Amino acid sequence: MNFAIMRRRVMATSACLLFLLSACGDAGQGSPTLPTRGPKPIVGVILPDRTTSTRWEEQDRPLLTQAFNYADIEPFMENAEGDEAKFAQIADEMIRRKVKVLMITPLSAAGGLAVQKKAKAANIPVIDYDRVTLGGQAEYHVGFDSVNVGQLQADGLIACLGDKPGAQIIEIEGAPTDHNATLFTQGQKSRLSSKYDSGALKLVKSQAVADWNNDLGGQLFEQILNENAGKVDGVVAANDGLAGAVIGVLKKKNLAGKVPVTGQDATVDGLRAVLRGDQCVTVYKPVRDEAEAAARLAIAIARGDLEGADDLATGNLRDPVARRDIKSVLLGATLIKKESVRTLVTEGIVKPAELCSGDLAAACAQQDILGG
Repeated sequence: MNFAIMRRRVMATSACLLFLLSACGDAGQGSPTLPTRGPKPIVGVILPDRTTSTRWEEQDRPLLTQAFNYADIEPFMENAEGDEAKFAQIADEMIRRKVKVLMITPLSAAGGLAVQKKAKAANIPVIDYDRVTLGGQAEYHVGFDSVNVGQLQADGLIACLGDKPGAQIIEIEGAPTDHNATLFTQGQKSRLSSKYDSGALKLVKSQAVADWNNDLGGQLFEQILNENAGKVDGVVAANDGLAGAVIGVLKKKNLAGKVPVTGQDATVDGLRAVLRGDQCVTVYKPVRDEAEAAARLAIAIARGDLEGADDLATGNLRDPVARRDIKSVLLGATLIKKESVRTLVTEGIVKPAELCSGDLAAACAQQDILGG
């Protein structure tokens, strides 16, 4: 996939759609007469936390805010801080404020469903953003093809292992309450199960980590590693945060850089770990594209253009609990190795200064990153 072409197409399409959604005026001759404006439509957005990934505050918030402001929509955006009670309180306030649409990243299916029921009673449409509320009632979903993300992680690990028969693998997975984590695992298994069955690889243990808690993930990994007499040849870590926790344990065991570790999100820390050689791969999910797609969808709904919203949500995601298909925008992802980190720099996704400080100047020079 050519990043430059893909990004130009996406950004051009996004700019055109946002312009069309926000354009107004008089097509007649002379100076246009500005219409009298009522209160701006309000879109409520609940982000999940600040700790499981830096993306929510560093990327999603500014991108969504910019898109809504450009379209003359008032964003009402709060962070649940990983707290179910706070998540519910924020949602109650947004519903009381009569937001035109509610966009949520649920902490759990139960918490998401409770909010969606209240929104439905108030006739407020809901968008599940990045995560699906299993058994929920959301009208739309915007996210990534999570099964494919898991497949990319497994493919990356297999390539990093090379020809090492019987390599011992530990899997550190995401929260069992997050359906995305389930889909990541499903994608990984589609590539790895046959190798486990044949003995080409050996699964030591697959361990889910509650709440995507990085500290807990590191503790669980260390426990599994110790129980396996300190032997591990590869680690499937579900995201860069968990990968960082795993790498911290490997450093204590003098194994960092010797054991391939996967990740996800292409965070600055994750990319630095890839450049350093401590992490073999990460998965880049274009958060910019996800935020723009969600903003376009929310803007259309807020303006009462449900037909336009349906035209944007051309995919379907199956909810196996509710036994229904959710109208969705599903985006692709890309595997990032050391030699492809530079691509993210040239595309403006990350800045050289963020990656190349401290001990990584030489690694950046080797990958021609300092020159952008």
